[in-house]
Amino acid sequence: MAAPDDFRQQLLAALPRLRRYARSLAYEPGVADDLTQSTVERALTHWHQFDQKRDLVVWLLAIAHNAYMDMRRHDGRMFATDPADVQRAADERSHAARPDSDSLALRVDLLAALQRLSPEQREPLLLVCVEQFSYAEVADVLAIPVGTVMSRVFRARAALRVLLEGRLDGKHGASAGTTALRRVV
Repeated sequence: MAAPDDFRQQLLAALPRLRRYARSLAYEPGVADDLTQSTVERALTHWHQFDQKRDLVVWLLAIAHNAYMDMRRHDGRMFATDPADVQRAADERSHAARPDSDSLALRVDLLAALQRLSPEQREPLLLVCVEQFSYAEVADVLAIPVGTVMSRVFRARAALRVLLEGRLDGKHGASAGTTALRRVV
């Protein structure tokens, strides 16, 4: 049985947020596209399990999170992007658009700092700060307690602050093997 038209329309409206979340998980456009497609397929296959009282986006992001975890378990490795690769890609894009160099440098620094966070910290931080979900909704997406979400977001913000400000004195939440980012403008 095919999904009803109103469900499909809501699903289409949620695609930009779903794709953005998939990119924040995978950090690789091709993998993010595969994750988005897999999530949409699962949602369309199991549309009848969707509770109309829930937010569709929260439900989709929970499916995406589970699909990503399945991919990680299946592959046995995590996809990571070297900050130098992010810088090179940003440099290539900047030749075409020439945005403000300070803004570009800050975005590159932020991407590199986010990459250095563990997925356990990065995922709830992005869901709270970028997607603007409540802690309860994030707990629902990630299937973890609300207190754990709050703790992870707090620790992720502290670690980002350390990475972006360049403080590594051991008192501000940076791990022992973490090195400060140096802004090159």
